Amino acid sequence: MAGHSKWANIQHRKGRQDAARSKLFSKLSKEITVAAKMGDPDPEKNPRLRLAVKEAKSNSVPKDVIDRAIKKSQAGDGDDYEEIRYEGYGPGGVAVIVEAMTDNRNRTASTVRSTFSKHGGNLGETGSVGFMFERKGEITYPASVGDEDSVMMAAIEAGAEDVESDEDSHVIYCADTDLNEVSTALESALGESEHTKLVWKPTTTTELDLEGVQKLMRLIEVLEDDDDVQRVTANLELTDEVAAQLDA
Repeated sequence: MAGHSKWANIQHRKGRQDAARSKLFSKLSKEITVAAKMGDPDPEKNPRLRLAVKEAKSNSVPKDVIDRAIKKSQAGDGDDYEEIRYEGYGPGGVAVIVEAMTDNRNRTASTVRSTFSKHGGNLGETGSVGFMFERKGEITYPASVGDEDSVMMAAIEAGAEDVESDEDSHVIYCADTDLNEVSTALESALGESEHTKLVWKPTTTTELDLEGVQKLMRLIEVLEDDDDVQRVTANLELTDEVAAQLDA
């Protein structure tokens, strides 16, 4: 999935920074509140909360915002949130998974469905595209932590399954159930990661031309703008040629 990191980098660079940051803080805070509500409010005793806090810190969420999100869970906030996954096809037949956390299932379903329709896609049933992805743990380090071989060795020793390295980063994958354990072991070997999260990793990918990629990016941007949507994943394989055109 070499195209995956190119896609992520271009998405990040084209993000509307301030608005995007505010929304990201809100979504990360919601995940922390729900994780703390579902388990222990101490991150050391709650793996999901530990990972949520770690991801928030790596995105520069201030400590007081993290603490406030944990306290909210004890005050009863997060009781009504429900995690829902939507699946469908975007422009050009690209498979799209939308992960949402909502207190109103009908509102979220209606918004997601209409967004797909307006942007050249269509929402399918649960499972309609899920078979094209695997649930994995993903841990990202900057390229500067070491060369490909040394990072690969550290990943194998930590119990990871795969490493994808390019000039910008090392992306380490592990079984979803091993993410807490593997990320902790990697911290000892390589230091603090840039990102540690559960992802849907495509097992098959789809290439699009420039126009198709631009349409897909618009669909994803609108979906991600919705407060109920936590994450959007697509099985786009971005070719070098189209990546260069997007960068231009």
